[in-house]
Amino acid sequence: MIEGQEGVEWSQWLVLAQAAESAQLDALFRSDHYRSGMRGEPAGSLDAWTTLAALAARTERIKLGTLVSPVTFRPASVLAKSVVTVDHVSGGRVELGIGAGWFEGEHEAYGFPFPSTRDRLAELDRQLAEITRQWTDAADVWPKPVQQPRPRIIVGGRAQPGTVCPAVRYADEYNTVFATVDEARERRRILDEAARDAGREPLTFSLMTGCVVGRNEHEAGERLEAWRAISHRDGEPPIAGTVERVIAKLEEYEAAGVERVMLQHLVHEDVEMVAVLGEVAAQLR
Repeated sequence: MIEGQEGVEWSQWLVLAQAAESAQLDALFRSDHYRSGMRGEPAGSLDAWTTLAALAARTERIKLGTLVSPVTFRPASVLAKSVVTVDHVSGGRVELGIGAGWFEGEHEAYGFPFPSTRDRLAELDRQLAEITRQWTDAADVWPKPVQQPRPRIIVGGRAQPGTVCPAVRYADEYNTVFATVDEARERRRILDEAARDAGREPLTFSLMTGCVVGRNEHEAGERLEAWRAISHRDGEPPIAGTVERVIAKLEEYEAAGVERVMLQHLVHEDVEMVAVLGEVAAQLR
């Protein structure tokens, strides 16, 4: 998972996507923010969905998606059409991650309204309903997605009712962020209980969290120093260390009910770490 708002240029996106394919990773996700949160100006973001459309034309296998697109950036019809476009360009490899939005500063910078939390959550529910309708039942909206009945929908949140309820109604997957193992276990419990009460199958439960990994302690240490310089933090991300340590931590999350992990690669210039992540994935398969 790449934080696109931290100054990732098109040439870097292309290299990262090709590296992810070569490493046999399952998917490349990107954030959908417009303004940097760590590196500061002049770092910024190319638009998420136009970037993904371009990457769809230059890749063959890897799935592509957002974590997550805020409902405050685009009308539901624009977002639905953007995702369908990437779905067609990629031959059916797109996933939509969607959330209520939270970064007030970028809304101010780009002139987006920033409603109350309650209103943003209501808009999340409304957009999910409308996007689903346009992809499936709407007889006057074409073309339909390549993927049938529709692309995969991922709702992001921290297992609070405002995101869990619409996720249970419309989504395939619930993605939570930066949870400890114990927090992930509890959030999975809440999600499963909500799905059971709604009479539906459990949603896939996934985690997005920070990661630094190296083939040995020295390499991991160097990457950790680079991560600290960019994040302005003294500690380490939730998943950090050698390949063996990272695998052990991921297995703890798996035991807590996490079925998929999107690992945030904050130092996007370090393309070689993508290859190391491929080694981690290969050992976990």
